[in-house]
Amino acid sequence: MSDRDELPDSLEVKHIQKLLNCGRRQAYELVNSGQFHAVRVETKIKVSKKVFFQWYEGQERSS
Repeated sequence: MSDRDELPDSLEVKHIQKLLNCGRRQAYELVNSGQFHAVRVETKIKVSKKVFFQWYEGQERSS
């Protein structure tokens, strides 16, 4: 996985794809799965870096 400090605070699907070393379709399926909070900003889907890594590390969502 890339150095977290080099990543933007708002990850895009392309970042998640690279971090997980998966295909584009799989990255979109994951982002749209509801496993973590994602928002659509115009044509881009954004995920908080903090939220993504909490999910990745198996930490519970904070309310």
